[in-house]
Amino acid sequence: MNTDNSSPTYQLNRRIPADEAYDLVVAGGGPAGTAAAVCAARLGLKTLLVEATGCLGGMGTSGLVASFGPVSDGERMLVGGFMKELLETMQARQAFGPHVVQEFLDAQLNRWVPFKPESLKRILDEFAVQAGVEIRFFTRVVEAEVQGHEVRGVVLSNVEGLRYVPAKTFVDATGDAALAALAGAECKVVLRDTDTVAPSTLCSLFAGVDWSHPDYGSDWRGIDAVKNRTKTELLPQAIADGHFSQEDRFMPGMNKIGEHSGALNGGHVFNLNPLSIRSLSDGMVFGRKLAVEYAEFYRQYVPGCEQVELLATAPVMGVRDSRRIVGEFELTIEDFRERRQFADQVAVYNRPTDVHPTNTSREEYERFLKDFHGKDNLGLGGSVGIPYSILVPRGWNNLWVAGRCHSSDTKVHGSIRAQSAAYLMGQAVGTAAAQSVRTGQPACDLDTRALVETLRGAGAYLPQARLSASMTR
Repeated sequence: MNTDNSSPTYQLNRRIPADEAYDLVVAGGGPAGTAAAVCAARLGLKTLLVEATGCLGGMGTSGLVASFGPVSDGERMLVGGFMKELLETMQARQAFGPHVVQEFLDAQLNRWVPFKPESLKRILDEFAVQAGVEIRFFTRVVEAEVQGHEVRGVVLSNVEGLRYVPAKTFVDATGDAALAALAGAECKVVLRDTDTVAPSTLCSLFAGVDWSHPDYGSDWRGIDAVKNRTKTELLPQAIADGHFSQEDRFMPGMNKIGEHSGALNGGHVFNLNPLSIRSLSDGMVFGRKLAVEYAEFYRQYVPGCEQVELLATAPVMGVRDSRRIVGEFELTIEDFRERRQFADQVAVYNRPTDVHPTNTSREEYERFLKDFHGKDNLGLGGSVGIPYSILVPRGWNNLWVAGRCHSSDTKVHGSIRAQSAAYLMGQAVGTAAAQSVRTGQPACDLDTRALVETLRGAGAYLPQARLSASMTR
């Protein structure tokens, strides 16, 4: 049915084959969805994981955002459970950039952790298969059957046509809150607020980087030095020379993922509407054009990159923000700046409020720098709690979200939307779904004391001194 009020609408009635029932259906196989599905299956739930692309990992694989957000507060590793298991497996399989040392994980403040996307795909495949998760790639949720505040089943679409799948519980890990919106849960579309919503980026892979160039030194410190020089000196020079089609002053930069390869997080696509297929399509075309400009920039301006080749751009757009649920609680910038901890928190995290410049003006770039390095940086040993209640659409019985469609304001969202935080949220909601199926407790009235204790038993780092059976509201 076309829901655009400016166009004609049509009613379509048809019979859809029904599949067997599941305990849990997870929509979206990114970091949050994969963790939710694997952890729920390990707890005994019959779990179906639905993913629109052909691999798990989301932005880290399909999106080529080949670097985890920080996993330490500069004093200790903050992540545990599934995410820590993943990190340890990746380290053992040499899936990180060759310069990544254990200190990156244990005691580096605001340290992004580069990895090889192809290795991550294989590891997540193994985790899911070993846990007994049924995966359906190239599949989307296109409709939901709802009774009151409870999802009864979803309609899936793939090359085989449409299928109706009933289940006891559901997790929306689509990033865009697609399932929550289809079900009628209250959401807010944040992209209309163009002064504060972060732009998107089409990431890319490069070969031919000479990481042995003298400017890079002998370890990660030299790589950092060149990366900082690229952003603060070489990029501004290229802009002044008229090299780029847009004067974008901020670029996260090239991360070393192999002996001669790098992954580039660079080239903002401003004013992109991730909930518009036309805007997404236009953005992909523009993003590929930008990737060529950045390849030429690296060849002309950056030491060790004189022979780089652009191997690939990501098959999906790197969207930072679009639509979020209205949860049982909203995490705000005031909570963040106070380093607030919660009795029902299911994770703790330390990352600046990384809300990228929303346009090409110098004022917006300076705003970003001031926030990132100033009052919105938690600093050494700091963290903010991620409460369970931001993962539950308000009033819903058997529906959770995890990942970037959680309930927070724009500033906090810029911090906890990172992949590493999404894995933590995913484990929490997968565990919550298992508790709900076992006890009959609804998502909106779950015993959070029991949830936290179960997560701790699974290795999660949850340092709060006080627990409560009731969630933060």
